[in-house]
Amino acid sequence: MVLLVPWDPVPGPALEPVSVESLFSAEEVARAQDYARQARLLSLGSLLLSVLTVSVLGLTRLGPALVRRLPGPWWCQSVLAVTALLLAVRLVTLPLSIASWRLRLRFGLSTQDWQQYATDVVLGEAVAVVSTGVVVLVLLGCARRWPRLWPAIAGALLAGLTVAVSFVYPVVVEPLFHEFTPMPSGQLRTEITRVARDQGVGIDDVVIADASRRTTTLNAWVSGIGSTRRVVLYDTLLVDATQPQVVSVVAHELAHARNRDVLTGTTMAALAALAGTGLLGLALSGRMRSRLLRGEHEPGLPASAVPMLVAVLTLASLAVAPVQNAVSRRVETRADVGALESTQDPVAFVALQQLLARRSLTDPEPPVWTKWLWGSHPHVRERVALAERLFPE
Repeated sequence: MVLLVPWDPVPGPALEPVSVESLFSAEEVARAQDYARQARLLSLGSLLLSVLTVSVLGLTRLGPALVRRLPGPWWCQSVLAVTALLLAVRLVTLPLSIASWRLRLRFGLSTQDWQQYATDVVLGEAVAVVSTGVVVLVLLGCARRWPRLWPAIAGALLAGLTVAVSFVYPVVVEPLFHEFTPMPSGQLRTEITRVARDQGVGIDDVVIADASRRTTTLNAWVSGIGSTRRVVLYDTLLVDATQPQVVSVVAHELAHARNRDVLTGTTMAALAALAGTGLLGLALSGRMRSRLLRGEHEPGLPASAVPMLVAVLTLASLAVAPVQNAVSRRVETRADVGALESTQDPVAFVALQQLLARRSLTDPEPPVWTKWLWGSHPHVRERVALAERLFPE
């Protein structure tokens, strides 16, 4: 996996971020910092409550004892246990989620009313229950069917599912949260198609997402692999950005496709699933597995192991987040380099980064620790420094 990461995407020494004053006014900085400070507190509180909840239910006797009271065979108990555990986390963190939504409303980042917000919460929870439930069922099913070989078999199955999700996500999950319409023929679509052709990227379609019914922020992405690959643009982006700026962000996303970042990310996730399942098998081979199996008269892992599995998955995800973010920042920087080389338009690139930061109220001087928890993209000041490095005056 290490060989797939672009560790040095920028030629020359490390980038020195440009000054805040060169990008934003004092009023813009104050407003962004005010919002970011409150949003960070709410996000951090939600994260801590989530970890605390899954740890109490998964790493003590409480969770397994509650699961044993659930009705049905092991697979039914497992599904019910995943649902109950994730709902518990959702209920515990719901006040902070509502506060975050109200904060976005107050700062003009959200356009959702109560009904729209609640619908997204329910849909997001349903997706989480289904995806987590599938993982848990694969792990438990393999452990019960192949008590000795289950880590290898379950890991291979989960790796295969990871690859399959990359194909079906754009056509199954994304439509749950957005309605997509094909971009009509015109100068912008022609330019996007040209940039894709120049970068050697085949795309199935260019579509517009109805993001304005949820948010005022701007975004675009390329999703899918092969025949499901498409360029997706927020409708807010088309309204508020100039055509050169839209082309710049599309060129960035197409650079991801040209560099096969989606495929690389999928491969890394599949390998991580395989390795993680192996480590899980080692962890469950000693006293922990004996404790879970005590009093059970069936092979493999019982349904009462579900809380512990969810807790381990949650804690493992948190532990690897800094590494994932570090890799993501380098991948995003390489895509920025590709966008600048493709468009040869640093002015539009810089203007786009400023626009994105203003509309998202990005903190221009965030605390260092936030980079490790949530910093999946390089900061706006670093991205502008990159443009200045590649196109010196």
